[in-house]
Amino acid sequence: MKKAIIYSAMALATLSMSSCGDSFLVLDPAGSVSEGTLTTAEGIDMVLTGAYSSLNNMNQTGWMGYAALSNYCFGDVAGADANKGSQSSDQSDFTAIEVYQFSSANSYIAGKWAAVYEAVKRANNVIDMVGKAGDKIANPDQIIGQAEFIKGVWMFEGIRMFGAAIPYVTLEDYQAATDPQVSNVDESGNYVYIWSQVEADLKSAASKLPATWPAGQYGRATSWMAKAMLAKLYVYWSSPFNGKNASANHWSDAKNLLDDIINNGVDAKGQKYKLAEKYGDLFNNAGTSDWTGESVFDVQLTISGTQTDSNAAVYSPAIGTPGALGLGGWGFYQPTYEFVNSFMVDDNGLPLANYTNHEPLTTIPSGTPVTDLDTPVDPRLDFCAGRFGVPFLDYGIPTELNGWVRDYTNGGLQMNIKYQHRKADRGGTAVATAIGSNAANYHVIRFADILLMRAECAIQEGDLSTALTLINQVRARAANDFVENAAAGKVLEDKVNGKTVTGAAAHYKIGLYTGFANATEATTALKREMRAEFGMEGHRWFDIARWGEAAAVLNAYRAYEGKYFPGKFGNEYNVNWVTYPIPFSTIQTAMGRIVQNENWK
Repeated sequence: MKKAIIYSAMALATLSMSSCGDSFLVLDPAGSVSEGTLTTAEGIDMVLTGAYSSLNNMNQTGWMGYAALSNYCFGDVAGADANKGSQSSDQSDFTAIEVYQFSSANSYIAGKWAAVYEAVKRANNVIDMVGKAGDKIANPDQIIGQAEFIKGVWMFEGIRMFGAAIPYVTLEDYQAATDPQVSNVDESGNYVYIWSQVEADLKSAASKLPATWPAGQYGRATSWMAKAMLAKLYVYWSSPFNGKNASANHWSDAKNLLDDIINNGVDAKGQKYKLAEKYGDLFNNAGTSDWTGESVFDVQLTISGTQTDSNAAVYSPAIGTPGALGLGGWGFYQPTYEFVNSFMVDDNGLPLANYTNHEPLTTIPSGTPVTDLDTPVDPRLDFCAGRFGVPFLDYGIPTELNGWVRDYTNGGLQMNIKYQHRKADRGGTAVATAIGSNAANYHVIRFADILLMRAECAIQEGDLSTALTLINQVRARAANDFVENAAAGKVLEDKVNGKTVTGAAAHYKIGLYTGFANATEATTALKREMRAEFGMEGHRWFDIARWGEAAAVLNAYRAYEGKYFPGKFGNEYNVNWVTYPIPFSTIQTAMGRIVQNENWK
């Protein structure tokens, strides 16, 4: 099956960790697995392997993989980059998230919560067993650092999903076992925000972890990965969240870490961080997508074993593959018309401000889809969205509606393409040829994230020159790659290097900003760049939520997208919904210890 490369089936079988269900903090007693087996170097590595497996998470999610770090559901579909796809009646709780009619009883939201605390449980288990092992192991701090990193990753995931007033389960809480349902309010009923506890975990991890690992160990956490996660925590901590979530100014902390990463950071192999030469190389699972120099925090994956379709665990492209090209799939996860139009550019190759005034670039005027390939777009579009009439990787060009999408009246006319595997990679074992199996790493944090987070810090301190340089650095890379189709007779207008390239599948155009008049202009450019660069990577909802813009952005999206899906969307998006609700089942079983977050009271 598809899994982190350092995992072993024996380790997971030995751990036998059960799912959390509604009693997510009623943990199994720490001694429920034989301590004689686990308090050895080999045994503890098995426990650590179980903790790492949370990064390839399918806990409580079945084959849909909606609790995974990719956040294709909570980031992309809720964030207007993707429609749920399939049919409206399929996966009703997914539909509820798509149309903004979700509640605290939504099973997808409950699954995400459970996944967070299952991972925290596994990390605490590692730290506990290291303490019990004493001098039986030679490198206790390094093992603890890895567990602290995993715990920090998932507690940060909990913060950006549910807000910073959520339970923080300490090692002592875990060891208590009899009553570890940690409250998120103090004795006076005030929320207890956990920013500083997660900060401490990631700082501690960074101090304990090595900068690199030897061959065969590249999937393990490094000090640079911990610093990158900490920087991202600081960026979120500093963001307004509509004036809620106990935000505080940590821009300078983020800036210092990001500068260190940019100037000195290396990946697990020891390569200095850099942007991959070509944007498409980041998602080419033929081998070029892994370790390009851009991998700051990757979930490293491989194909082995007998299980198929297991990439749904991480980013779930298999559920959205177009059947017409021989890929099978279920027709979920389709880029929206509004998202595709957002790649339109002006004469200078810069994002078009009024792109929602334009009809969708793909329409269906008389039973057969037609894609406008002449309106200039950012070349990254066709690496993010599979469009009718444009080559879909190496499978050919879709020319028939039947099988391309499952129900275009519900999901539109585009398909997800970013993490789909190429036909050339489908060889060898039955697992390798299955629609849901490929070995491309999942990029949780790329070097492009680091550069654009640093640009955001620069805007906050009024350094628009640095912001301009960093944003343009990311944009310039987009000129190096485009989807080819010589028969289409289209061109890439590369205004970065001042040349025109023939053989393009559509009219591509990309240019650089010449300057920002003020912080507002720079911020607008940054936000447009982030959407183009990270489209269909699970970022969008989390960004507009932390900026306090979710209601404005999503209600404008509803107005545009709703024209092509009459009756699909429900009520307006609530301005308070900058976090998801804590699951009702969790609050119910906590018997007063856990209180709903401030946005959903």
